[in-house]
Amino acid sequence: MLSVLLEFAMFPTSADGREGSSVSKEVSKIIDAIDKSGVSYQLTAMGTIIEAKSMKEALGIVELAYEQLEDCDRVYSSLKFDIRKNCENRLKTKVEAVEKTLNRKVNS
Repeated sequence: MLSVLLEFAMFPTSADGREGSSVSKEVSKIIDAIDKSGVSYQLTAMGTIIEAKSMKEALGIVELAYEQLEDCDRVYSSLKFDIRKNCENRLKTKVEAVEKTLNRKVNS
C-alpha cells in the first residue's frame, strides 16, 4: 500500500489563457477533470491536494490537469510530493492527527 500526496498549482500565465488577471475559469476546468477522475482531492485557495495510490497515478493527474490548458501558450505549475508506504486516507488522517494534538477542530 502506498499513499502519494501531491499538492500542486497549475494555471495559464499567457494572455490567451485567462481573462484579465483571473484564472478561475481555467482552474475550474482542471478541478472538474480531477473530480471526474475519482481520485481523492482537496481544493485550497492556493492549489489542490490529491491522494493517489502510485506515482504513476499522481503524475497522470498532473498530465490530465495540463490537458485542460494545453491550448494556452504558457502554463505555470508547481508540485510538492509526500510519499509514504503502508498508509492511506492521509488527506483526512493528517488533519485529524493535528486536531488530536490540539484537542480541538481546526479551520480547514
